[in-house]
Amino acid sequence: FNAFNPLPFRESERESTNDLKVRATSVPESAGESSNPNQLVKTLTLGLLFGLWYLFNIYFNIYNKQVLKVYPYPVTITVFQFAIGTLLVTIMWTLNLYKRPKITGAQLAAILPLAVVHTLGNLFTNMSLGKVAVSFTHTIKALEPFFSVMLSAMFLGEFPTFWVITSLVPIVGGVALASATEASFNWAGFWSAMASNLSNQSRNVLSKKFMVKKEDSLDNVTLFSIITIMSFILLAPAALFMEGVKFTPAYLQSAGLNMKQLYLRSFLAALCFHAYQQVSYMILQRVSPVTHSVGNCVKRVVVICTSVIFFSTPVSFINGLGTAMALAGVFLYS
Repeated sequence: FNAFNPLPFRESERESTNDLKVRATSVPESAGESSNPNQLVKTLTLGLLFGLWYLFNIYFNIYNKQVLKVYPYPVTITVFQFAIGTLLVTIMWTLNLYKRPKITGAQLAAILPLAVVHTLGNLFTNMSLGKVAVSFTHTIKALEPFFSVMLSAMFLGEFPTFWVITSLVPIVGGVALASATEASFNWAGFWSAMASNLSNQSRNVLSKKFMVKKEDSLDNVTLFSIITIMSFILLAPAALFMEGVKFTPAYLQSAGLNMKQLYLRSFLAALCFHAYQQVSYMILQRVSPVTHSVGNCVKRVVVICTSVIFFSTPVSFINGLGTAMALAGVFLYS
């Protein structure tokens, strides 16, 4: 699970990763003449993947917020998103669009803790999006590096450098400033986003704590696919217990909701949800964790700006300044 984890590399990991890259990209001398066109294709492919990553993320946040505004059942919505992802993974493996893995019991045991925190992270994000503005949720989620540093120090014994600690100051200060001046602020939305940060960064720590042998490791796309299926299995019973069966046509009509629009937007949000995460892991296989982290920071800026414009979210000067400080700190951290 090493590539799944965006935490900073230690020196020993750098050496092994560099060795891996040399072996993976080495070509016969006779192929040297075609290296430039190949490099151009790889660059264009990577650019396309980044564009799709941002686009899917924008539409996920827009459609998801629209659904959560009229249908305040985040657990059911999260299960539906995992269900669509599970369906897509099944189709992908059935049609051999991606190689179906052979999973051992030891691998499943190692993946289970990752699936649990992945499930909680996405659930808490949806809970936050249902309570506060999209831009505010993503501003709070800019605190992820703070949780990453804290959990790594507590459980892995990896203590940050002076410069890493310095980069956390504008992040924490910016989020505090944005929270104090946020028009849509409420504690439920705030703590849900904070819980999402804790869950997502716990996943990164667990991916190191439960690392399997190198010969048994899985690539990122396969790992994400398995986690998606496990998340659906884990959360479906909880959704029925907590929120009941409140997604049938009869219930939606009795609640005065537009059934066709709700189903369509829920499906599009779920589709974009799985697509942007799948593309994210495809990118992570092609670039270093640092490059991926910087790209994720830029993606958060794009999502915040587009959501503010689309939903006409009121943003004061101080609020915007706090958001900008937090995002600048994340960029500096990366």
